[in-house]
Amino acid sequence: MDANDFKRRFLPYHQKLYRTAFRLMGNAQDAEDMVQEVYLKLWKKREELPPDIGNTEAYCVTLTKNLCLDALRASRPEEDNRPPEELSIAHESDPLREMTAKDEANQVKRIIGGLPRQQRQVIVMRDVNECSMEEIEEVTGLSPGNIRVLLSRTRKKIREQFNAIRNYECR
Repeated sequence: MDANDFKRRFLPYHQKLYRTAFRLMGNAQDAEDMVQEVYLKLWKKREELPPDIGNTEAYCVTLTKNLCLDALRASRPEEDNRPPEELSIAHESDPLREMTAKDEANQVKRIIGGLPRQQRQVIVMRDVNECSMEEIEEVTGLSPGNIRVLLSRTRKKIREQFNAIRNYECR
């Protein structure tokens, strides 16, 4: 299958795939990333796909749904299986501290959202979704050395921008 056949066969479903991914992922950036993953997976497997898929649209939607669910499952924190008496419960809450932490988290999210696509993809995969270097290498096509350098530079950039925001607010 060449590029034109691929485009003719799969690209008409882009909007439906995006809507499906958006509904599952909850935000536009993650939804677009998932749709890109779907197209990447389809492209890599284009020669193995049967030419007579009964319903191409259903096939693509199912693939999108499965990739989104896998991503959500991977980013879900592990359940704490300790007995209830061993769990530590905060007896006093500090509303100011909670509000500050939430505000700082939103600032970091905005900084990450403003990064170039490749930096954003690598930092989210590694630090948010806790993907292994091998998984990042497989998805991005970058070498492990390039990934490490990109992560280091991205973390430094986030730290510098975050500190600049904090220092500005403290004045």
